[in-house]
Amino acid sequence: MAIDFGTKRVGLAVTDPLQIIATGLTTVENKQVLAFIKDYVGKEQVEAFVVGEPLNMDDTPSAVAPEVEKFIVELAKLCPDLPIYREDERYTSKMAMRTLIDSGVKKKARRNKSLLDEVSATIILQSWLERNSK
Repeated sequence: MAIDFGTKRVGLAVTDPLQIIATGLTTVENKQVLAFIKDYVGKEQVEAFVVGEPLNMDDTPSAVAPEVEKFIVELAKLCPDLPIYREDERYTSKMAMRTLIDSGVKKKARRNKSLLDEVSATIILQSWLERNSK
């Protein structure tokens, strides 16, 4: 499961059992994301988490990085048996917007930030899958 953490919304994506393709799952309000993940992990098989790592262009942590760190600590407490990986999330929002445009999503629908967060999580997961293919 990939997680595009945001202070308001969190985009989530999952992959198929063969770990070939990432698919957007949903976007959840920040305050509900841990409860959502707990419920999801109880129902579905999750092998690991891939959390987007917010970096600036000079490789320093971005302003939201401390919040992501707190979230990772809570996620590790919630699911101590599942590994947590980090994936550079630079450019994912721009790539997600380009994907929506290229897919023919109408301008009004592209204003839906939840959709953008879900697509960003999908890009984070697909990048991680490609780098770590078996």
